[in-house]
Amino acid sequence: MKTLGIIPARSGSKGIPNKNLRELAGKPLLAYALEAANASGVIDRLILSTDSAEIADLGRKLGLEVPFMRPAELAADDSPMLDVLQHAVAQLEREAWWPELIVLLQPTSPLRRAEHIREAVELLKNGNYDSAVSVVEIPSLFAPQKAMAIRDGLLTFWAAEGKEITRRQQTETAYAREGTVYACRRDVLMDKGNFYGERCAPYLVPPEMALSLDTMDDWREAEERIAANQKAPASADK
Repeated sequence: MKTLGIIPARSGSKGIPNKNLRELAGKPLLAYALEAANASGVIDRLILSTDSAEIADLGRKLGLEVPFMRPAELAADDSPMLDVLQHAVAQLEREAWWPELIVLLQPTSPLRRAEHIREAVELLKNGNYDSAVSVVEIPSLFAPQKAMAIRDGLLTFWAAEGKEITRRQQTETAYAREGTVYACRRDVLMDKGNFYGERCAPYLVPPEMALSLDTMDDWREAEERIAANQKAPASADK
């Protein structure tokens, strides 16, 4: 199955200014997604989708292919990622290159490893799934069944059954999407107009490897974790 990897990197980030041009722990943020994709061995073509000439130049210097520029209307804060991916696939198909699998690799997940990409793609290749999405287990303290809301100034249960939940054992384990990898079949994305289809395989990521860069605090945490990972092999040898 021909597999397309897409790294989306627009300009205009607010939470972390110019994050797609910044260096994280000594190398450009874009480099983390690029290196993991190349090392996975399952990506046939890897492209960068951006609206920024500066980000495109950086991507090319790193070795990324930038076959088109993303239109401004697909690079706003509220631009749906679905539209960005459909645009990228449509651009390539106009040049007679048709992928069968699409892998979204957001640069905001720098702790991603090659095996995460490889294992998610293998789920699609070997199983009866429309998509595979990485998730992390939600701590039981924040289980959806325990969620509460403030309505008309009063604290109330978000779900009707919430009042009956008094012990951790009564909650069902829940999971949250965490951004490491999204993979889906081309026909689901382009013909059905969504990224999940009807059969979405969960790809479970350990909490210590789940981190999405939204704020400068996240950035600092990522630098600390990367630095710790880099030191770990040396300390293990002693």
